[in-house]
Amino acid sequence: MRKIFIAVLFIFNICALYAQDTAEEQKYRRCSLYSLLISHDKATYSDEIEQVFEMIPVPDKFDNHDLSVKIITSPDRREEEKDITAFLNDNKVANRLVAKWFDRDPETGICNVDLVKSRGLYDATYFDVELAKMSQRGFDILADAGEELIHNTFVVVNDIRYIDRNKGARVAGAIIGILAGVASAYVGGSSSDISNAMKIGEVISEIKGFAVIVTSYLYRLEWNDEIAGEFYSKYYSSVPLDDKALLEQFYESDAFKLTYVGNQRVKSGNISMEGVNTYDPIAAIRKVCTRSIDKSIAGLQRNYDEFKVKTPIFSVEPDITAKIGLKEGMSETSKYEILEQYTGRDGRTAYRRVGVIKPVKGKIWDNRYMAIEENAVGAELEYTTFKVISGNNFRPGMLIREIRN
Repeated sequence: MRKIFIAVLFIFNICALYAQDTAEEQKYRRCSLYSLLISHDKATYSDEIEQVFEMIPVPDKFDNHDLSVKIITSPDRREEEKDITAFLNDNKVANRLVAKWFDRDPETGICNVDLVKSRGLYDATYFDVELAKMSQRGFDILADAGEELIHNTFVVVNDIRYIDRNKGARVAGAIIGILAGVASAYVGGSSSDISNAMKIGEVISEIKGFAVIVTSYLYRLEWNDEIAGEFYSKYYSSVPLDDKALLEQFYESDAFKLTYVGNQRVKSGNISMEGVNTYDPIAAIRKVCTRSIDKSIAGLQRNYDEFKVKTPIFSVEPDITAKIGLKEGMSETSKYEILEQYTGRDGRTAYRRVGVIKPVKGKIWDNRYMAIEENAVGAELEYTTFKVISGNNFRPGMLIREIRN
């Protein structure tokens, strides 16, 4: 007989979120992100773009909530939001994201809350106490966990397309073949390899000019008290489910959904290839794609408030600093509110603004991919320094979030 072990979900508590030592990595609740690529298998450089996308990590301001599928293959045509939404719905991606939150075993239906505890920074000792008490506090903190963590689960679907400036350009495979031949020639290759070296200037020029357009589609996992109640009552179990039909019902359920938020389209622009081995096209493509995806995510955060991430203050003496910079789309005109976190009477986490800061000119960290290798201005920094516009008595660990100017 199935046993729904809801009680284990009632016993969260918040750990101290403010670090005492600014030299240590600040801990805070991040949004969770699942990142996908739409690959057009007949498009130029599609194989190489797939390869580098697999190398690109989830941005460090998010928790990695990737599923097993990272790449969707599609015909070489422009995708529309309705097509992507249909794909996500047909493949029950929302259900799978919920299953990952509770480590739901697809073979047995067994769930646990280890990931929720870990990402929510909940204290295990208090967890056990509230389990025994079955208190209202447990219900309140459970709701807090869902609102603060699960509801802040996002999916970004990236459509990356190579910008072919020369309609007669060689295909990617030929370029890589030529470069491989050139490399061989330099270490004593054959005459045919050496003949390829004659084309090296033209090939490297194309690699240095490699550019893409990235269109990113943003979705948010729906999660509220009603959805949570259905999951806990129907699908959360601490023991194996004997009825296989019950196992399948979870993945067939329409209770779990993704809401389309919006999209962002960016061009890579002219990205410096300084520090990149031009005999390695994958390195160049990775730099362009990584920078472009970061640029697109920064644009989504700027345009959609629900996707804005929070970053902890790293230090307050002698200056206010935070580990955020150009990678997140920062500029000299950016402004950030400082948020103090507290627990309300209902047991839920809340935030209040206690100040506003802006970056100091010349002290903005260039934390973009390979900024150090290209000797970019600000790459030698370890954080961005801010000046105060309003507020006082700030502490390390308080969170900052970008606001509209």
